[in-house]
Amino acid sequence: MPKMIKRGKELIRISPVSAGKLEYSFTDGRSWTVRFQPNSNIGDFLDLIDNGKEILAQTTKGLFYSTTEGRSWTKRS
Repeated sequence: MPKMIKRGKELIRISPVSAGKLEYSFTDGRSWTVRFQPNSNIGDFLDLIDNGKEILAQTTKGLFYSTTEGRSWTKRS
């Protein structure tokens, strides 16, 4: 599964420096900006999946989804 996905005109990736952080790029990966800071409730990101209207993330704390392009996350029960 990918550690980076393309959503529209942006790339979203798990940070190569901190797996608890997500970054995005509008410059085809030439520059990156932090989208989501590490959060102990979510843990480290392992994989990202573009699921159409939401992003799915497998983390060390379970399966989460985001409908805000990765700005906030909810645990999938």
